[in-house]
Amino acid sequence: MKKQIANLTSNILNPYLVSVFLIILLSLESTSSIGDAIKWSLISITVSILPVFIVILYLAHQEKLEGIFVIARRQRNKIYVLASVCAVANCLILLYLEAPLVLVATFVAGLSAVIVFMSINLLWKISLHTAFAAGSVTILIILYGSIGALSVMLVLPIAWARIELEHHSPAQAAAGALLTPLIVVVVFYLFGLIGSTTSL
Repeated sequence: MKKQIANLTSNILNPYLVSVFLIILLSLESTSSIGDAIKWSLISITVSILPVFIVILYLAHQEKLEGIFVIARRQRNKIYVLASVCAVANCLILLYLEAPLVLVATFVAGLSAVIVFMSINLLWKISLHTAFAAGSVTILIILYGSIGALSVMLVLPIAWARIELEHHSPAQAAAGALLTPLIVVVVFYLFGLIGSTTSL
């Protein structure tokens, strides 16, 4: 039963769905019309998430990956490179089209995290599940304060699930949960979004 609950938690609160949810939320929050929110959501999801997800699905189908949530450390290297390229492309597109600053900052933070994790992955593996969850929670706290802080309750179940499934050690889960928020805070501070709601 514990394994089933952990597997369900891990599948539902996976990095792809967490990212899509955050993109849609930020697009709605930072624009004045539903049309603009849909535009920024579609651009960001299509450029940054779909290519990575499609490639992972294909490689998993070809049995070149263990699954869509890449577990083996060595199998992550090429995925990190692809994710970096997609993130750079999306950042450039958002900047060119003058997207809301919070969206640009979010993807710059995501790109920064991917580069850091890719470097660490050469020697050690970090939990992307806890990293994406903790990074998203940090953004929600920056934007919504105490209300956003309620979402921190999602991080612990995700960390528990990854450890229970033996996909990560407690240290790997903790590293993802602690390192990403630091990156988000630094990037948002540099973009002038810390403590500011007028830039949305």
